[in-house]
This record gives sequence, C-alpha cells and structure tokens, in this order.
Amino acid sequence: MTQEEILEKLTMDIRLRGLSEDTVKEYCTRSGVFMRHFGKPADEMGEKEIRIFLEYLTNKGDLMPASINGYNSALRFLFEVTLEQNLNYKRLPRKKDPIKVPTAFTRDEIVAFLSVIDNIKYKAIFSLTYGSGLRLSEVRKLRIKDIDSENMRLFVYQGKGQRDRWVPMAKASLEVLRRYFKEYQPSHPDGWLFLNNNLRKKVADNYISERAVQDAFKKYHKKAKIKTYGTIHTLRHSYATHLMEDGVNVFFHSANFGPCYFVDNYALS
Repeated sequence: MTQEEILEKLTMDIRLRGLSEDTVKEYCTRSGVFMRHFGKPADEMGEKEIRIFLEYLTNKGDLMPASINGYNSALRFLFEVTLEQNLNYKRLPRKKDPIKVPTAFTRDEIVAFLSVIDNIKYKAIFSLTYGSGLRLSEVRKLRIKDIDSENMRLFVYQGKGQRDRWVPMAKASLEVLRRYFKEYQPSHPDGWLFLNNNLRKKVADNYISERAVQDAFKKYHKKAKIKTYGTIHTLRHSYATHLMEDGVNVFFHSANFGPCYFVDNYALS
C-alpha cells in the first residue's frame, strides 16, 4: 500500500472504534511523521523500525515523555490494528512521565486576565473555561442547548474519554454569556455557541477554531502582564486549585455539579 492508502485505512480503523476526530488527527499525523522519517510505507517496516524511531525521538531531546508516548500509542495502533502485525510490548516500553504539580494562576491573576479582555466573545469563552473548569476542546464545542441557566450548569457532550457530564456554571459567567449572545446572536444549524468567525448575525461554517482561542489567550495574557507562564489549560488547573483552597472536595464537586460560589466574587463581568 502507499502511505496515503495506509493513512486512509488507519482513519477508518480509528473511526470504527468510535474514537474521537482528535485521535484520528493525532494518530495520522504521527504515523505520517514515522513513515516520512524512513521514506517508505509502514507495511514495509515493523517492530525494529518502531524501536529505532522511538530512540530517535528520545535522543532529539526536545520532546516530553508524554509526546513520545503519544507516538508509541499511535504506532502500536497502526501496526497491530491497521497492518495486523503482532508486536511485543515489552520491546516497546513507554517513557516514565514525571508527575508534576500543575501550574495555576493566582486569584489576582485571574482577575487581571479577565478584566483586560475587550472582546465579549472571548470574555465569555474564558469566563466559562475558568468558571466551569472546561478543557479547550469542550468550551469550543459548546452548543446553545448545553446551557442550562435555570439550574446554573453546562452539559459537556462527549468530553475527554467520550464521557458526557454536567458541570456547574457561575452566575457571573452566565451574565457575560448573555451579553455575548445578545451582541453576536450566534446562529448555526448544529447549534454551536461560539462560531468560527467574528461576523455577527451570520451563519459560520463551524465552531471556533483552536488556533483562534489560543491566539486570544496569548494576547490577553500578555496584555494583563501576568508573570506566571500558562496556557488555556492553566485556567482549568486554576479552577480546581481555587476550589481546593476553598475546602471543596473536587472529586465530589465534579460528580455532583455543586455551585461555584467563589467564581462569582471575581471580575468576570
């Protein structure tokens, strides 16, 4: 098979197992890198080349263990499922990923970050990300029908691990969200809340892109002059950290979607 045919078959195998489109993209990208590295299709290679490639990634020194393990998982799937080869996992060990305490912004930094956001759409996105502890993929794919303002909660459809769940929504987040909805009036046949363009009252082709949200985060992080380095995911870590500081059992809280009392004390509006 050609490299293109292998990637097409890989895509079909992933989708047949009901895995996410993010997994499709990740596995195909990493499998493509692997084949380009050796300059030949994967069906002409095997366990030996996987070991050589993983050693190459390790020696490069610019990848975290988690990233190398991601390549390991993609190649295991490619060879065992798509190419129907038997692999010896003992010869393809995963890297030990050191456990580190996640970075979190202080409460004052959260206030500073949210207060400099001058675009109501991004103010709504980041208010919900922090105020409800959402992942980037989850806030991007929120639908209008997922907002349960009566019970102050959000429905996360097929989050990480393809799990549905309810999460709490702060009153301040809802107020910002209402301002956003009034100003932008998002309209899409699939009901996406945050659309892929900045044109108001116009149907967009899809939900907002990952790049657009990341660029906005970097812009406002710099504008707020926050010294703590962080990414969008740091807002989620900060949410959990601040809950724990307030004495909330985050595991019980997550399962029972209790109210985020502390969020409403900050400058989200």
